Amino acid sequence: MATFNKRGYKEPKPKAEKVEDVIVPEVAVIDEKNSTTAGVFNALDDTANKTEAFVEKNQKAIIGVIAAITIIAVGYFAYNKFISEPKEDDAIDQMYVAQQNFQKATDGDVKSDSLYKLSLEGSEGKYGFIKIADEYSGTATANLANYYAGVAYLNTGKYDKAIEYLKQFNADDKIIKTLAIGAIGDAYSQKNQPKEALEYYDKASEANVNDFTTPLFLLKAGKTALVLKNKSEALKYFTDIKEKYESSQEAQGIDAFIGLSQ
Repeated sequence: MATFNKRGYKEPKPKAEKVEDVIVPEVAVIDEKNSTTAGVFNALDDTANKTEAFVEKNQKAIIGVIAAITIIAVGYFAYNKFISEPKEDDAIDQMYVAQQNFQKATDGDVKSDSLYKLSLEGSEGKYGFIKIADEYSGTATANLANYYAGVAYLNTGKYDKAIEYLKQFNADDKIIKTLAIGAIGDAYSQKNQPKEALEYYDKASEANVNDFTTPLFLLKAGKTALVLKNKSEALKYFTDIKEKYESSQEAQGIDAFIGLSQ
């Protein structure tokens, strides 16, 4: 820190010394009264003193904040390492049998309703999709269990339950997300609610434009629009299939639907 001399006193200039060819510069003497620089130093001194006083006065609070931030950071790491990751692993282990039953039911190897029921309620000492979605809520596996449960309910005629679980499902994968939206449309269609079904078929056709799901849901949307006697809207869906997806399976016989819409 700079040292200031009393007014009128002049300290003799020290001679520069040479130490191993390094020149040590002379130290300038600053007159406190006439120097702007001195005022700046004084201001810095005052600020430093005030800062020290603030830190001393609020030391406990500052330490508390730092400790809280540290606890949060450590807690987040610990949660992911010791709670979240093991929870996810356990959920995956639980769902393996349910997925097998679901796949067998979908493939049609055995009577599907009983297998869908096992996939929903559990078997062989493992949870089904319902309990997995509840017990492991917040994990990616529980989220996927919502999709499986929704489709299982859809295939066993429990359409309200299907809608409930499918609406809880949220996917980053665009194909699965599109299929889930379309499945909600199927559930509403089975409930004889064509207006709601058309809304979800339309969403599904736009959710992820591709050669597989888009023509599928355009056709369902067109047929549903016909049920609602909205021929102009139906014509739009059928024409999209004919013009944009002519090589798709849905394009086969599309001219007949176009004729019904005109």
